[in-house]
Amino acid sequence: MPESADEVYARVVAAVGPEGRLPAPPVREWDAFPWEAVDGHVVPKVLPAPGDERIRDGEDGGRPCPVCSGGLADRVVWENEYWVVTRDEKPTGLPLVLTLWTREHIDVGDLDDEHAGELGKMANRMVRIMQGLPNVGRVHVNRWGDGCAHLHVWFFARTKGLANVVGSYAVEWDEILPPVPEDVWRADLHTVATKLANWDGHARA
Repeated sequence: MPESADEVYARVVAAVGPEGRLPAPPVREWDAFPWEAVDGHVVPKVLPAPGDERIRDGEDGGRPCPVCSGGLADRVVWENEYWVVTRDEKPTGLPLVLTLWTREHIDVGDLDDEHAGELGKMANRMVRIMQGLPNVGRVHVNRWGDGCAHLHVWFFARTKGLANVVGSYAVEWDEILPPVPEDVWRADLHTVATKLANWDGHARA
């Protein structure tokens, strides 16, 4: 069962004290990170001039697709003939972060109507199951397509009752908060995988 807000807060206090600040996540070092400190104020960075689009993983000239090359095989939580759900390599700050992939190497916009409908059904099932876990407030569904050309949709389950861990910022907090205990994380992965398998497919967690 996912931790309560009180349990998460206790882990934070144990790590840095009640007034302490957790370390900044690696995202602050990304070229795409839009903020910087100037004269004591946090302001947007100067926007660079236009340039070439980044070649994504799984595109000609890019790095191999992580799914098609088998790079995520040890992270599969659930799968069926058309879809694969993977986890992160290790626990992170949010209760669960899962990614839904098509088995076929296609992207959003390439789906026919049947499989587009299946994507909606899968997303609905994922949210219903993850949001049904104790102590989960919401599940955020996100698709970013700039890193990999293989269709993938992220599902971020946030802890209920942590007032600042909401909306799009929950993704940043996922990298800031101390990681969930591994035994709790693995038990929740197993619950999600088993409930997905109640519809079809095979649990792998």
